[in-house]
Amino acid sequence: MLYYLFEYLDKTMDVPGAGVFQYITFRSALAIILSLMISTIYGKKIINFLRNQQVGETVRELGLEGQTQKAGTPTMGGLIIIIATLIPVVLLTKLNNIYIILLIVTTLWMGTIGFIDDYIKIFKKDKQGLKGIFKVIGQVGLGLIVGSVLYFHPGVTVRERATGALTINQTESVVTQAPVEHKSTTTTIPFMKNNELDYAQIIAWTGDGYQNWAWLVFIPIVIFIITAVSNGANLTDGIDGLAAGTSAISVLALGIFTFVSGNIILSSYLNIMYIPNSGEMTVFISAFVGALIGFLWYNSYPASVFMGDTGSLTIGGIIAVLAISVRKEMLLPVLCAIFFAENLSVILQVSYFKYTKKRYGEGRRIFLMSPLHHHYQKKGYHESKIVTRFWVVAVLLAIVSIVTLKLR
Repeated sequence: MLYYLFEYLDKTMDVPGAGVFQYITFRSALAIILSLMISTIYGKKIINFLRNQQVGETVRELGLEGQTQKAGTPTMGGLIIIIATLIPVVLLTKLNNIYIILLIVTTLWMGTIGFIDDYIKIFKKDKQGLKGIFKVIGQVGLGLIVGSVLYFHPGVTVRERATGALTINQTESVVTQAPVEHKSTTTTIPFMKNNELDYAQIIAWTGDGYQNWAWLVFIPIVIFIITAVSNGANLTDGIDGLAAGTSAISVLALGIFTFVSGNIILSSYLNIMYIPNSGEMTVFISAFVGALIGFLWYNSYPASVFMGDTGSLTIGGIIAVLAISVRKEMLLPVLCAIFFAENLSVILQVSYFKYTKKRYGEGRRIFLMSPLHHHYQKKGYHESKIVTRFWVVAVLLAIVSIVTLKLR
């Protein structure tokens, strides 16, 4: 809203300094400062409110050190992240930007699913929370919305340089390069020389006109990515500061991709795909990073609040939509490798246990406990050491991801 106010003041009343709001970098800086202030100053008030409402964590006995001390710690702290993100976004972004609309919808959609899950666990005293099938339906529903909008909305385009002929006179012409903006299902494949893949090519074998049916491939891929990343973030949220810290690092890296992809000069210099209007997501990312860092003030060991599914599902959904929007979803296995490792550890553990139980009559385990961070807890590592090392790994993964801008 402030963006439109200052745009009016600049163009209509010619107020000195009002034009600075046109710059994404300025609004991004304001967004991270504002979200940090909201999450740290008002975060304490939200925690006290949750404590007064007896919104405490119910801890299952898993034989982990320091586990019992966490019982009663306020949960649903994801509300802090959501509020601290959305307020700066509403104030500082172009609210008619399709990417911003999608991210706001994602935040509210996944936040609602997580809130319902936490509500059932706490107030209905059901440790299972929202049934898994309903979570999946919610994630698939969001995937359908995001995939359909990104595929069909006319404002979602990419710009490439196309060759054209300019006639000088009747006997002479020169070849020129003109920017062409068009709909595309092209995405980026990291570490490859010709690092672009068009999802439509997957169904090229169907014959002429296959491009018209590319949505049959694109939308299911979007659904899968959103479901996988949101569940990965949910599983990662198991010890103090782990999910919030690793997510902040990954989102910051995505912010760099978003800024350069939405800047025609930088994208041209780096020889990467230019995505018109996508740069506005940098303001959202700045607010989101500020909210995550501010939340860490209270969530670092020993945690004063847990984010609950309200926060973890929201974080995963936002990261997935950001990566898909900026055409970097193929980088997620690198950038969010911690999420995928947590996911994979659970899948392997459960699958191997069922297999060995069927074959040998008793279930056996690959890890001492899953998800992966609990395996290290069982090995005797303090949770703060586990979190710090996971953060270091996340930084290394983010650097490797950013290097793909030039390393092909």
